[in-house]
Order: sequence, then C-alpha cells, then structure tokens
Amino acid sequence: MNNILVTGGAGFIGSNFVNYLLRTEPGVSVVNLDKLTYAGSLENLKALPDPGRHTFVHGDICDQTLIEKTLREYQIDTIVHFAAETHVDRSILGPDRFIQTNIVGTHNLLKCARRYWFIDEAPAIQQRVRFHHISTDEVFGSLGPDEPPFSERTPYAPNSPYAASKAASDHLVRSYFHTYQFPVTITNCSNNYGPYQFLEKLLPLMISNALQGLPLPVYGDGKQIRDWLYVEDHCQAIWTVLKRGQPGETYNVGGDNQPINLTVIETLCDILDELRPASKHIPHRSLIQHVPDRPGHDRRYAMDISKIKRELGWQPKHSLDEGLMKTVSWYLDHPDWVEQIRSQGDYQSWIEKNYQKRGDIS
Repeated sequence: MNNILVTGGAGFIGSNFVNYLLRTEPGVSVVNLDKLTYAGSLENLKALPDPGRHTFVHGDICDQTLIEKTLREYQIDTIVHFAAETHVDRSILGPDRFIQTNIVGTHNLLKCARRYWFIDEAPAIQQRVRFHHISTDEVFGSLGPDEPPFSERTPYAPNSPYAASKAASDHLVRSYFHTYQFPVTITNCSNNYGPYQFLEKLLPLMISNALQGLPLPVYGDGKQIRDWLYVEDHCQAIWTVLKRGQPGETYNVGGDNQPINLTVIETLCDILDELRPASKHIPHRSLIQHVPDRPGHDRRYAMDISKIKRELGWQPKHSLDEGLMKTVSWYLDHPDWVEQIRSQGDYQSWIEKNYQKRGDIS
C-alpha cells in the first residue's frame, strides 16, 4: 500500500484516519477526496503530521470523471471509503441524499476502481490493490436486552433510511467480491467518538451545550444502549484489516462496552465538573433534559469483536472512561474549532429543526 485514496477524509473518522496514517506509516502517500459538506472541514486537516505526503482533492464520489482521473493521476492502489451521509435524524427528515451518496456513490467508486485496476491497468497493479469499505452496526437493526451481540453472521435488518442505505452499500461491495473477484474488505463499527466529531452527534453536542449552560437533550428515557469506540482505536483496526485481513471478509469493530446513553452523558458532565470547577453551570448534570424520542429509535447495539481479536490480533486500547476524558479535554482545548462549527448556518438550522420540535433546548 503506497498510494491510498481516503474518501471523506475531511470528516470526523476520515480525518482521524488520515492523521493516523501520516503519523504511523512513513511510506504511505494519502490522497484525500472530500465534498466538504456540512460535516467535512479543512479545519480538520490543519495540524497534519508530514503534510507533504497529503494531497487534498475537493470533489464528490458520485463524479465518475473525477474519480477516474484521481485514480490514474495518483496511481492509487488502495481505497479506504469513509465518505457517507451518517446521521440517522437527518436521514429521517431527508433520505434522498443518503441514497445518492451512500449507494450510488459507493457503486461509482467500485465501478471506477475495478476498471482502473483490473481492466485498464491489468496485470501491473492488481496484485497489490484493496478496496476497504467502512460500515456501521446499525445495518443489523436493534437488539433486545438479553440477545447476544451482533456478529459478522447477524442478518441485516436496518431500521432507518441511513441504516438501509449503508446496508445496500455493504451488499454492493460484497457483490463485487463474489461476482468479479474484486479485493474488498468491510468493517462494521460501533458508535465512534473523539476529536473532530461534528457537533450534531451526541457526545460533542452534549459537551458544547454544557459549556454554554444549554439544556442537554436526552431522547426518551436515555436508556438506549450503544457500544462506544474511541476513534483512534477504530483507525488502528482499519489499518490492521488492510494489512492482514482476508479479501471478501467482514470484521466487526467495537469498543467492547455497553453503557446506557444516560450514563455516558452523566459521565461527561462529571468530567466537565472536574475539568471546569469554576463553571457557573456546575453540576452539569442539572442541564440534562429529556425530550421525546426519535421515530424508530433502535434500543440496543452491541458488537461481538471476537473475530478481529482472534484472526487479526486487534482489540481496543482505550477504556470508555479514558476515551471520554481525552475527548472532553480535546474539545476544551479547541474552542476556536468548536465555535466555527457552531456558527455554521447549517448547524444552527439543524438544531432548530431536529431538537426544538421536541422541546426547547435553546
């Protein structure tokens, strides 16, 4: 792997992965393709290590001409595909762009890469290529309280337009392996958290609101269960799969924990109390406000990560408490980044549309 194309590399997980590669893999050059929608920002790429090995390309994964040109110009031998619309609530209010980006865009990447690697360039490059697709635990649906965690053999049962669009893209990727012997791997990850996560997501929203003394909106009773994965651990898992994973295989990646959402939010509040003892909003738990639940909200996700542990030797390094402390500290240390995101018109209108109808959080 010499020339890696990272799609969505200005977004949350993508920018962390770009940073991880440049910091740990000196022989790798990274081409970063991002459309720079609301969730992607060049601000996320300002502090890259060894930026001379990083090239940014502004564009859309649905643009076939651009994708073909990028693959050839930079002699791409590896694609790591993060680019996606990812927010469940946004998919409920407007599913169209989820279908376009997550399904049509993924197929465009597959089609262009197959043509470049296996038709136009054969056989010079095909022995060292890989297409890695980033997916989600949400394709598996929801678990009951006593059901076993999702494994790689769990049937798909998506419950939101977002989850359905990611399930469809997973099927497309898998079909290219079985139909064309195209070298793919897939990872289905649990809820990521950490630096550079867009403020609409649960944890950064809670941190940002708490610092301003705004209500912390908790859906329903707050007893939804998620598996929380620190983003740096996820990046290491992806690189491990790229180096040692078998083509055609899927690997679950998770943080190996199952707290309820309310517990995670209360822990964030306690960390803020510790790190900002002079805040006039202490105790920050007093800002928690329950709001009506979102439609079709999955109750529980849990990941069985025994396959990636057993076959590839990966496991998460960060406990949830350690990861939450590092995450809160990062947001406290980067107020300019937070303020820039909060000032975006798209972010403000989204908060009004998604939350104020459930209760006044302004």
